[in-house]
Amino acid sequence: MAERVDLKSSMDWKVAKAFLRGLSDKQREEHYFCRDFISLKKIPTWEEAEAKEAPAKAAPSQYPVDKALNAKVSLFRGDITKLQVDAIVNAANSSLMGGGGVDGCIHRAAGHLLREECRTLPRCETGKARITGGYRLPAKHVIHTVGPIAQGEPTPSQVQELRSCYLNSLQLVLDHGLSSAAFPCISTGAFGYPSEAAAEVVLDVLRGWLQEHRDKVERLVICVFLEKDEKIYRKLLPHFFPVA
Repeated sequence: MAERVDLKSSMDWKVAKAFLRGLSDKQREEHYFCRDFISLKKIPTWEEAEAKEAPAKAAPSQYPVDKALNAKVSLFRGDITKLQVDAIVNAANSSLMGGGGVDGCIHRAAGHLLREECRTLPRCETGKARITGGYRLPAKHVIHTVGPIAQGEPTPSQVQELRSCYLNSLQLVLDHGLSSAAFPCISTGAFGYPSEAAAEVVLDVLRGWLQEHRDKVERLVICVFLEKDEKIYRKLLPHFFPVA
């Protein structure tokens, strides 16, 4: 194992990253910014969550019921920085140097080493994605993606840019052999993309991607923070991932 590194004071992100790679999952917990982290096994799958709900009339769907696929998706309302997954996705700005909303929360929780690594990366264009270490986060990696600024009804190009955010992030999941990832609501805050329109894009992308790559990942988590977004996804999920 590499010599012990203090993630709070170290200024060398490369050394810190190598140190963390040499630790077991249990050993990494000592370096988390929080103690109340949430492991993946504590997050119900969509299949499990719906099974606990009272029986209801099945929502119309163009997709067949696929229990195995439903077990690959979760809807979680809470703090994405506390999720113990292989990667959390950051709704970043093009500089990758932190900002408001979830971007600022992730940078604060991960600590200064995340910013130091981001300094070495080129600017990120809208729809593209970059990957870094997670440092003091329970997540091992952060995937940074820049969503479109819609400020109203999205144009066809903005729809495609939002799709690209998720597709390029998922490509990094594949490229780095990651088995779990959590996504925030990209572009629906200050960037103004309508929440329900965004959710339809997200679910369409995830359904299509999982149909092709279901054996490559254990879980993809849709992480929402606001109650209104949770309601939107609960309404739309049965159309894309029917359980009955």
